[in-house]
Amino acid sequence: MSEALRGTRLGATSLENDRDVEFAPRMTVTYNCPAGHVINMPFAVEAEVPVEWECHCGEMALLVDAVKPEPKPVKHVRTHWDMLLERRTIADLEELLEERLAPLEADDDAGLRSA
Repeated sequence: MSEALRGTRLGATSLENDRDVEFAPRMTVTYNCPAGHVINMPFAVEAEVPVEWECHCGEMALLVDAVKPEPKPVKHVRTHWDMLLERRTIADLEELLEERLAPLEADDDAGLRSA
């Protein structure tokens, strides 16, 4: 087995040649970045071309001769506090706080807690 694979790299190159291989038809699409970069991307002819493409600088490049799409609405991120307020009211939370603080204050009054 090792004699048959000597001198080759597994998975790195194909042993088939490119003769008689027909590639998919392609088109080159150009995007303009707000930072001044021009991006040329090859796409298959039948592929749906996106209106925006992320540039290597991190900005969103716009397809040449395309209208800038409407910005997507930003979804509010639910925080722990938001989820807590869905289950309890402020009055309930204040009552729970008083319940939890009462034993601590009693210990403090008795001098059991050290500073």
